[in-house]
Amino acid sequence: MAYFEHEGCNLHYEEYGHGTPLVLVHGLGSSTRDWEKQIAALSARYRLIVMDVRGHGRSDKPRERYSIKGFSTDLSALIDHLDLGPVHLVGWSMGGMICFQLAVDEPERVRSLCIVNSAPEVKVRTPDDCWQWFKRWSLMRLLSLETIGKALGAKLFPKPEQTELRLEMARRWAKNDKRAYLASFDAIVGWGVQERLSQVACPTLVICADHDYTPVALKEAYVKRLPNAHLVVIADSRHATPLDQPERFNQTLLDFLTATDSTTQDL
Repeated sequence: MAYFEHEGCNLHYEEYGHGTPLVLVHGLGSSTRDWEKQIAALSARYRLIVMDVRGHGRSDKPRERYSIKGFSTDLSALIDHLDLGPVHLVGWSMGGMICFQLAVDEPERVRSLCIVNSAPEVKVRTPDDCWQWFKRWSLMRLLSLETIGKALGAKLFPKPEQTELRLEMARRWAKNDKRAYLASFDAIVGWGVQERLSQVACPTLVICADHDYTPVALKEAYVKRLPNAHLVVIADSRHATPLDQPERFNQTLLDFLTATDSTTQDL
């Protein structure tokens, strides 16, 4: 467990293993703990770094407006702090947005990119978009984090054999700082870099659950905008693919990283 300071905020990260640096970035309301099923498999072959995004986990939770751009500058500062050079970068959900932001702003920092159940923009365009956003915004302010965690657990892990995942989701969600959680949600809405995807030249893997919040077709559409990307759909999975299908997720990611490293060595 370690910390570094960026713009007055102490940010928590953890390191495992040795080799080419691989950085994992979690999603909204999550933390380094939600990568628990990846650490052993990935750190056996890479220098693995997992971080708590500002406002999450063991990182500070400053009382200020958050932004995806700000989160990505924290990530860039971590890369500098550890003197990593170009990294393999993996982002899940909101973490995918943070990684997209860094990839378009500072492409020289990104050796490869893996986006997990995410998108390059969250725009409110139609009346239905507005209604869905307002409904979620209102419920998040009215309900306790424990209640939200229980509802999310039931949605993400509906199978009888996933009871422990449901319970753990509720326990972890209840530990969030509500003000920081809401500020992070507000940072997502209206954000986007989709018009800049042609700038992401590095090898890119998009991992998509077949039962994610948004349809596979959405991922297929933005993958076409990326110069060097391909899509893998994980069957029988929901938004929390690294937790509900860890073996398939880990192998898919490792296959991609191995192919990317092999290609880089050949150049």
